[in-house]
Amino acid sequence: MARNPITDIEVPKLEKKLPAKLTQQDAFRLLEIVYNYPYKYRFLRYRNQAIFAVFLFAGLRKKELLRLKYADIDLESLAIFINQGKGGKDRIIPIGSKLAEILQKYLTERKRLGKTCPEFFASLNRNIGLTETGLKRLVEKINNVSGIKFSIHKLRHTFATLMLEGGCDIYSLSRMMGHSDIKTTTIYLAASAEHLRAQMIKHPLNNDRANR
Repeated sequence: MARNPITDIEVPKLEKKLPAKLTQQDAFRLLEIVYNYPYKYRFLRYRNQAIFAVFLFAGLRKKELLRLKYADIDLESLAIFINQGKGGKDRIIPIGSKLAEILQKYLTERKRLGKTCPEFFASLNRNIGLTETGLKRLVEKINNVSGIKFSIHKLRHTFATLMLEGGCDIYSLSRMMGHSDIKTTTIYLAASAEHLRAQMIKHPLNNDRANR
């Protein structure tokens, strides 16, 4: 055909929905439930707490967490190294003292049980890394016992929104999330009403002097 008959037809725009997230209160409650669950083995308490803490405090994707190696966690420098994340890109995520403390407790248990596998998060019964199936079962269990409906991706959205509400700038968040385009990160600005409210008070006409 000499001419494409659908060239002039307008393509419908896809609906853009705000990413689902947990509230700050639910995020705290989720971590408490994970830690206080009546585990049969102490190792599971500290490992599972560390898993959910990494999702909420560092915003990793599911595959990034499962691929984490023992050598990728540097508690002295307070950093997590993501090797070949989405799009084949490496990145470094700085971590705070709270997450470092949780990870250190897990590492102590890991060492006590003699886990030597290269993967950071180890299986309970074997000296291998936690599998995708094992992680899926863990998420399903905590979903059921907590009454908080979430997915791993929802925890990542929660991390991003809480970071903005805490004052993180959009460029730094984009780097930590591993986004190739900062436009992908800007959707979290709309999801964070508290962040927007905090920016609005910076309007110069809100200043008392401007109203005199």
